[in-house]
Amino acid sequence: MELNAKIYVAGHRGLVGSAIVRRLRSDGYRNIIIKTRAELDLTCQTAVETFFAAEKPEYVFLAAAKVGGIHANNTYPGEFIHQNLAIQSNVIHESWKSGVTRLLFLGSSCIYPRECPQPIKEEYLLTGPLEPTNSAYAIAKIAGIEMCWSYNKQYGTRYLAAMPSNLYGPGDNYDLASSHVLPALVRKVHESKERGDKKVVAWGSGSPLREFTYSEDVAEAFIFLMNLPDGVFCAMTGSKTTTPLINVGAGTENTIRELLDLVIECVGYKGAVEWDASKPDGTPRKLLDTTKINSLGWHSKTTLRDGIKKAYQDFLAGGGHPSV
Repeated sequence: MELNAKIYVAGHRGLVGSAIVRRLRSDGYRNIIIKTRAELDLTCQTAVETFFAAEKPEYVFLAAAKVGGIHANNTYPGEFIHQNLAIQSNVIHESWKSGVTRLLFLGSSCIYPRECPQPIKEEYLLTGPLEPTNSAYAIAKIAGIEMCWSYNKQYGTRYLAAMPSNLYGPGDNYDLASSHVLPALVRKVHESKERGDKKVVAWGSGSPLREFTYSEDVAEAFIFLMNLPDGVFCAMTGSKTTTPLINVGAGTENTIRELLDLVIECVGYKGAVEWDASKPDGTPRKLLDTTKINSLGWHSKTTLRDGIKKAYQDFLAGGGHPSV
């Protein structure tokens, strides 16, 4: 991407989208297009069509999505599948119509089967049943991957789907009703410390293993992918038998118990922990195989301990959304 290339970041206020915009600006890109939800409703086909016809971006980072943790996915599956299908369908289709050079579609490791061999290779997609607690979201994202692949095959587009592990970082969502596990634990532990509680209650057994990648690292990875030479990038956008899919992650995993211990250390909480086993654990293990992106030259840099320290400072500064 040339520094003056016209780049549209869909979902620029979210955890990943905001990290992408910060990284693009720090790298010297000066023609970044961003629109708030009030300015552009991505679920509205007419609005998206009008936007692309007028702006004609050269590159698109499709980071816009309805996201959430186990509670939100379980409670609002209709919203998750409807909104995500609408957003990605509109943006991918209009990107093709307006002649976008490259598009990066962002998903999640939850697209893979619940009982997947570990670490999870890209070719394990659609080889088994999904985790029931987030299947609506996962199916929507799988449809987005298939749409990228179908447009590449039929229209010769160059659209790539990147699937990151669990993410966290500046601007995360700390709303306990809709957040993912790491920001939820940061808020729970912080509030328990502030109230002087003798214990903090955490969901599930604490035994599931998760891979956590710092959002700023992932933003670097996405821009790295979009800047690959044409031959390399085109080779990754799929063939008639190869899905245009690449994993992005830290390459390490921790149990939720270990995660909570790190959060407690970073927050400075002195109380005990109680595990509520009546709450769901979700998928038992999700470690991505990042051999493909590592072989291209990208590696995650931020350790989980350092990343949590940075995320907690952002939380204390009021950097999360909704406001805490």
